[in-house]
Amino acid sequence: MGFLDTIKRWRLAKKGFSLGKKRRVHGESATVRTLEDSQFVKLALYITFAVGSAVLVLKASPADPLKGLLYGFILALTALAMFHVGHQQVCRRNSRVVLVLGGLIGHLLIVRLVMVLADAGSIEETYRYLFVPCALAPMLHGVLLGRSVGSFSAVYVSLIGSLLVPKDDVINYLIISLVAGMTAVLCTDKVRKRIKLIRAGIYVGIVMVILALAFGKLDAMGVFGPGSMGHLQILGTGSGIAFATALATAMLISGFLPMFEGAFQLTTDISWLELTDLNHKLLKEMQLEAPGTFHHSLVVAALSEAAAEKIGANASMCRVCAYFHDVGKLKKPGYFIENQGDGGENPHDSLTPTMSALIITAHVKDGIDMAVKHKLNPRVIEVIQEHHGDSLVYFFYRKAQEQKKAEMGKVDRRLENPEDLPKVEEKNFRYPGPRPSTKESGIICLADTIESASRTLRKPTPAKIRALVEELVRAKINDGQLDRCPLTLRELALVKESFAKTLRSMLHSRIDYQKPDDRSTSKRPSDLSRDPRSQTGRLTRVSERSE
Repeated sequence: MGFLDTIKRWRLAKKGFSLGKKRRVHGESATVRTLEDSQFVKLALYITFAVGSAVLVLKASPADPLKGLLYGFILALTALAMFHVGHQQVCRRNSRVVLVLGGLIGHLLIVRLVMVLADAGSIEETYRYLFVPCALAPMLHGVLLGRSVGSFSAVYVSLIGSLLVPKDDVINYLIISLVAGMTAVLCTDKVRKRIKLIRAGIYVGIVMVILALAFGKLDAMGVFGPGSMGHLQILGTGSGIAFATALATAMLISGFLPMFEGAFQLTTDISWLELTDLNHKLLKEMQLEAPGTFHHSLVVAALSEAAAEKIGANASMCRVCAYFHDVGKLKKPGYFIENQGDGGENPHDSLTPTMSALIITAHVKDGIDMAVKHKLNPRVIEVIQEHHGDSLVYFFYRKAQEQKKAEMGKVDRRLENPEDLPKVEEKNFRYPGPRPSTKESGIICLADTIESASRTLRKPTPAKIRALVEELVRAKINDGQLDRCPLTLRELALVKESFAKTLRSMLHSRIDYQKPDDRSTSKRPSDLSRDPRSQTGRLTRVSERSE
């Protein structure tokens, strides 16, 4: 099919009907999509995790291997059941399943390795638990997939890991691992800077030292008794190991985070914050070629970010996606009203409404093409594709209807043949879609419409702004543009409130500047400084301008 498509494009290009180039499209290959959605692959991953966990516990229980195997298998099955039922959104993609279960197995392998080294004498038993990176899987999953998955990891690496340690220290290890893991999850919620990961590592180290002291692993009381130097050395060495392990874990996750994001198609708040840089090539080009669109995108970003924070959606993602949502207008910037100067010629005046609508709606496909070419984040591309849904280009649709109505008048006077009149079909004036499918995409869809309409308000007041927001959101709902979007009615109410508040701050009125009167301007500066009335008037005008 690819070869036949190439021949067709070549023939059309030869006739002058095509450039001979294939438009870039965004989407995963059929093989990748099949692997992502396959239930057999998911089942194989579950079985591998259960068997792997059981084998690890079996190797750690030489005295009673069958009992260890049974305990490990039961705990693994419990973890799988809780994961499958409690994290259905993560389970939908098999790559996410690999990340979670692979992270758990990797964490447990490190625990097993530390215990083997301790049994072999390579690690002193006193420091055995301080060498275990208790925050590894919880911190990794918390940063990449959220606090809920991170908490799940903290619980089950602690439960299954407790079967890998000597029986006498099961409770001690369970508590240290669980508390340290939960500390890592709580300290890495909504991480926007990498330094926060290092700070989380420090907190985990502090928690591990405190718990080790509480359980007598580091005898702090011996520091004040006979042989205090030996106890002080144990305390210092143990504290250093705990902090070194926790910090090394945080630094390792920070360094490998971009690799995990790329491999599993995830984007953390750290990466979104890095993408807010306005020096991107496309944004710089937009500033020069389409300044009106660039300013519109900045306002949409402010509106959508504030609304996303209000309902707990990803505010950083909204800002980045809003910057790029209209990047397709760079293909034909002069055809969009925000880039047309006052009194300038409107190129749509010489086009039919159908052709104008075709140019307007094409900016979505052009935007996808440019975004794929510049390797933008897949979530940004999804928002570009969905930010208009399949809504109607009402202005040109109405214009086409009016033109057809005028032509029908000629038909009534027998000046025109009815068969020669073009058909005005609504589908020809709609965007290609699809409709918004995420909260962030829905917010940007609404913010884009509201920002454009707010420019038409004359002497905006809070009541006018609130009425405009209500009307436009209701129109989107009635048109079905938010049917696939998971925004609830309560969240929509908060979004509308946020839009109205942000617009009020942007469109607020100012006091008119007053011209200085003739008498004050006719006096010399020395006279003004001596005349208290003139001095008072000048101070009054300065204060007015500062407002």
